[in-house]
Amino acid sequence: MAAVQVAGSVPCRQLREAPQEATPERDNGFRRLSARLCALRPDDSSSARTEIHLLFDQLISENYTEGSCVAPEDVSALLVQACQLVPLNQNHLVSKVSQLIHHLLNRLQVIVDEQHLDFLLAYTISAIHQCSSWTYMEILQALAALVYCNGSKCQKYLPELLGKTGLLLKLSDSAQSDPEVRRAAVHCMANLCLSVPGQPYLEEPYQNICFQAFLTILQSPKSSDMDDITFCMLLQNALKGIQSLLNGGRMKLTQTDELGALLAVLKKSMFHGLPGLNIEMPTVLYPTPLPQYDGRTAVKPQQSESSTSRPTLKKSKVKPKKIQQGEEEEEKESSGEIEAAPVTGTGRVNLHEGNTWCSSSLGVQSLPLDGSGAAGKDGVSSPFSSSSWKRVSSSESDYSDAEGGMQSKMRSYQAKVRQGALVCFLSTIKSIEKKVLYGYWSAFIPDTPELGSPQSVSLMTLTLKDPSPKTRACALQVLSAILEGSKQFLSVAEDTSDHRRAFTPFSVMIASSIRELHRCLLLALVAESSSQTLTQIIKCLANLVSNAPYNRLKLSLLTKVWNQIKPYIRHKDVNVRVSSLTLLGAIVSTHAPLPEVQLLLQQPCSSGLSNSNSATPHLSPPDWWKKVPAGPSLEETSVSSPKGSSEPCWLIRLCISTVILPKEDSCSGSDAGSAAGSTYEPSPMRLEALQNDRQILCITVLLGLNDSKNRLVKAATSRALGVYVLFPCLRQDVIFVADTANAILMSLEDKSLNVRAKAAWSLGNLTDTLIVNMETPDPSFQEEFSGLLLLKMLRSAIEASKDKDKVKSNAVRALGNLLHFLQPSHIEKPTFAEIIEESIQALISTVLTEAAMKVRWNACYAMGNVFKNPALPLGTAPWTSQAYNALTSVVTSCKNFKVRIRSAAALSIPGKREQYGSVDQYARIWNALVTALQKSEDTTDFLEFKYCASLRTQICQALIHLLSLASASDLPCIKETLELNGNMVQSYIVQFLKSGAEGEDTGAPPSLQERDQMVRMALKHMGNVQAPTGDTARRAIMGLLEEILAGCFDSSGSQGALPGLTNQ
Repeated sequence: MAAVQVAGSVPCRQLREAPQEATPERDNGFRRLSARLCALRPDDSSSARTEIHLLFDQLISENYTEGSCVAPEDVSALLVQACQLVPLNQNHLVSKVSQLIHHLLNRLQVIVDEQHLDFLLAYTISAIHQCSSWTYMEILQALAALVYCNGSKCQKYLPELLGKTGLLLKLSDSAQSDPEVRRAAVHCMANLCLSVPGQPYLEEPYQNICFQAFLTILQSPKSSDMDDITFCMLLQNALKGIQSLLNGGRMKLTQTDELGALLAVLKKSMFHGLPGLNIEMPTVLYPTPLPQYDGRTAVKPQQSESSTSRPTLKKSKVKPKKIQQGEEEEEKESSGEIEAAPVTGTGRVNLHEGNTWCSSSLGVQSLPLDGSGAAGKDGVSSPFSSSSWKRVSSSESDYSDAEGGMQSKMRSYQAKVRQGALVCFLSTIKSIEKKVLYGYWSAFIPDTPELGSPQSVSLMTLTLKDPSPKTRACALQVLSAILEGSKQFLSVAEDTSDHRRAFTPFSVMIASSIRELHRCLLLALVAESSSQTLTQIIKCLANLVSNAPYNRLKLSLLTKVWNQIKPYIRHKDVNVRVSSLTLLGAIVSTHAPLPEVQLLLQQPCSSGLSNSNSATPHLSPPDWWKKVPAGPSLEETSVSSPKGSSEPCWLIRLCISTVILPKEDSCSGSDAGSAAGSTYEPSPMRLEALQNDRQILCITVLLGLNDSKNRLVKAATSRALGVYVLFPCLRQDVIFVADTANAILMSLEDKSLNVRAKAAWSLGNLTDTLIVNMETPDPSFQEEFSGLLLLKMLRSAIEASKDKDKVKSNAVRALGNLLHFLQPSHIEKPTFAEIIEESIQALISTVLTEAAMKVRWNACYAMGNVFKNPALPLGTAPWTSQAYNALTSVVTSCKNFKVRIRSAAALSIPGKREQYGSVDQYARIWNALVTALQKSEDTTDFLEFKYCASLRTQICQALIHLLSLASASDLPCIKETLELNGNMVQSYIVQFLKSGAEGEDTGAPPSLQERDQMVRMALKHMGNVQAPTGDTARRAIMGLLEEILAGCFDSSGSQGALPGLTNQ
């Protein structure tokens, strides 16, 4: 028997001793068969081939389960030995050994180690070249199992697999006659693209080759020789491949046509096989040009630059299983996601187009299950788990029901395609900038009731009409992720009077989208029978409520949500209760505060809770939560009790009872976390309205919950403490502020990113409170606040500034406030000198870093706060020049104009000339501001143009401020700059004096009178500067200022004191 001609052979290794805890009969079966295989030698006789056949059959038929405890190294070594026994001219044996490779690697969940992978890859590739075409299917199955999570170790084989004439490209082409071979080849490509954290990614040329191959497959119609199920599996593999490329973080969709083509096929695949819907999509989706919108309500500054039309995205829950779980667990924790048991039923209420919004009294009976949930492991589980991606096909016995078996199987595979498209959509959103994705808002979000055209079908179509609860849940996760953080984008929405217009304004279109989302989500709420999907619906509503500008919309939207959700706080499923509390918290946290919310809180508890609506199934008994022992019943309590009554509203009592009473079987730590988060948000019902003992109860509960081992509870508690510390009745309480600070600092060291992010936000709020207390006439707070605690807070903030962006943005805000708060008695102490230096260096580093724009904006803001502390040695300390150089670098070159505005504002804060340092330092600052003014319109991003006027306003303020402090030594530098750019500077300052408020990013803009006074004060200061005899710089600068003022007065026809200043 000839030796196999492949790369260096690996001898059969000695099997290690089986661990004692392994099941003896299972492990011994594998070891016994392995020993027999290792004892065989190459033999070309018929009897030897028969023996090998039988041995392979025994290995395949062995009962391998999760408790087999077979070492991965033993499996790899056995497969190498098996391949060494099979020459490539024996087609039947090659087919059988390929089945063995596929079966063992999938059944035992083994990823082949690098030592054996090289031999096995070389063998399978050679087999494709030399064996008959009927063996390709089994060989490709083996190849797919080998390359799974091993893409980075296959580099030397990539040209042969994915090159211009590569095997996989050839076999996956539409010209391939065998549909099963084509699907298996695409499956191999998808597994090659799967990246493993910490290992090299697929090289960019091969990424592009695979992406185009997958895209072509998704764009192509089903060929006549391919059955429907094979076509579904082909689409699943192509979607999985694109998802893997995007999840790796290395593939960037920068071309509009490329992104548009992907979004078009994803939208088409999202509706694949949906009953009653057959749409034709264009080849490419193009973004809709959208007007700029006012970002004044923005919460996240780094999002303000992204102003086209798509909100941010939350991590998807439906994602591949990974060996490394840390980050995925963290993200689930951060988003509050809680897995529920899979629901196999697909019963669904038939909701026709034209349904109007249904009130809380609407009863909807759930339809019986149609039996389509009978699919086995592949049919019910997510199509993106590692095992389902590796497995090429499902067992036919999963669909062996005589009645409707194939139809059920067909529906299952079509649903997997839709789920795959939705999960791939999530990966797409994460891989591109939001401002790019904003333009595709109308392609996926409805603004009118759907009529069935390609333009009108949306994510809500799937939410309302898809028979699969998993697909509905996926669509809701996508929608929820889109809505999260969309406050700035949605802030332009405005309901107008109903008069006819020739066109629909953008603001009206967004308002219509918000109304339609409310209508559809509430329809889905009353129709849903799956608890898992119900949880996603309520989370979507919470994100919508948190971001919609209800003060600009017509009334009643919140009332409808409120009335619909109240029965669900008694639902038997803990996840539904948690999300319901979150939604109620979002409603009472809406900005303004809204009178509508106040009225809702005044409703008695019984309003809605006793609803017998059949659309709220599976309610626990009415006493599912215990009432607080003292006081009247919840039903008799309202938020605005008659004067003299001290009882809080029913929602506060509900949350307190959830937090402090013993946990029942139906409750969880997540209930407590949501209760803490929803009750303690700023709302019309302020803490001050409670009696003193109630206030103490709330504070005690919160400080106690901060030690919870449940990270969701701890995160919610940290945020609630950050809210409490802002209340006027607590912020001057030194003991409470100190206790809160210690609790927050403890949470800043938590392993959970979500907890640290919430703690950093609360630390920023607490330090804001320190600054507010500085402004009060009573200095007792500053005197009593512990210096040791300040040191501890500074150290923790410095460490947090090195954390991820979610933590860093608030850590630098806290650093700026703490350095502003430091008193001369602190700064004089040697123990503070080193920590002050470290704090400022952390801020300087963050200003210059390539972090998120929100982080840099906060760092510039913090630097401005540092400059406000007159006790710090600004101007003489070694860090002075570093701080100014960092800000001047940002003001001239940062691509985000809001960060430039903030840095220019920081440069205009020092109130004394000596704080600007040497003459050279002053000159660098002056020249940088003039350069920044000259470049204030230089941007390739049209979304930044809306901030051009604000940037020029802030730079002009800074230049005038510098002139009002200039010394005689500074005048030559100023004159030199004005000789080169005097006309430009003059024109912009004149514009600054004439224009109204541009909505600057730095607070309330100065009035026209204040601007005029700033220039006059600078002119007066220049008149008082004692310049050397014969110096012409002072006169030139004064002449410029006089021309500026004269130009403004001439244009306005006003009379003023200009002649007096000129005579001076």
